[in-house]
Amino acid sequence: MLSRVASNLYWMSRYVERAENTARVLDVTWRMSLLVKEPRLQDQEWTAPLNITGTLFPFSGRHSVVCAREVLHFMALDPENPSSIRSCIHQARENARAVRGSITSEMWEVLNAAWLEMQQMSEERMNARGISAFFDWVKERSHLLRGVAISTMRRDEAFQFTRLGTHMERADSTARILDVKYHILLPSATDVGGAVDYYQWSAVLRSVSAFEAYRKVYRDVITPTRLAELLVLRDDLPRSLHFCMREVHDILERVRNEHCAETLRRAGQILANLRYGRISDIFAGGLHEYLTAYLDAMQELSTHIQMSFFSPTLSE
Repeated sequence: MLSRVASNLYWMSRYVERAENTARVLDVTWRMSLLVKEPRLQDQEWTAPLNITGTLFPFSGRHSVVCAREVLHFMALDPENPSSIRSCIHQARENARAVRGSITSEMWEVLNAAWLEMQQMSEERMNARGISAFFDWVKERSHLLRGVAISTMRRDEAFQFTRLGTHMERADSTARILDVKYHILLPSATDVGGAVDYYQWSAVLRSVSAFEAYRKVYRDVITPTRLAELLVLRDDLPRSLHFCMREVHDILERVRNEHCAETLRRAGQILANLRYGRISDIFAGGLHEYLTAYLDAMQELSTHIQMSFFSPTLSE
């Protein structure tokens, strides 16, 4: 497969997944903000999405106040924010347009229709539709595209690179969501175990569609240790770090070439740490430190994937 085609497919799926993850985080933040009454906690709630996506600095350069209206516009509709839902859907559509011959007509129709509808979206229309209803629409478009891809694409390299982008983006997002809750959102030592703490941990689970899974696995009150174990080490949860990295490693094995030995080694190393890791050891060393090291390793892996498969210097 041509490296530029593989790159377009990879980034198409990453942008779709990024739009969905942003919608998930904003939806949970919006719902939580309706419960939180103390201004200090409301500020923390709306700073969290910016920290998760790494956009606090560019947001602060353009906005003086962190509030629901400004954050929602910046992260959902702002065309000048490359990480906004609007920008992600646009970039996904542009990548898909560049490789029309490598995706099915049904996939193109889903992405093109999503972009056409997104272009008509404004603050007024989003508020009229309902904030959560808009985020549900974004998630449904993402689910629809994945379902169509799985149902209509041949299991060739195009399909593999599409799936690779999805799981790389998802693994990164889950780690960021968990890290922000544990390291930034925690209100204070006196709030640990209280109502606010419980709702915030519940929000983390709901943001990755894992609330019901937690109840089925643990059947008990939500605790940081068990939640981290579920989202980091469990291999049967679609958005856990372990599940995503297993998929990434398996896909890299299927599309391997003469340039990717180091890429495979790094993916295998990350997977081994998750497969054989223990949550007690992770917490002993610090969850924040563990997730920071994991995100650094994922960034290096992403760079090596770029060099191994998408570099224009590779022979095509």
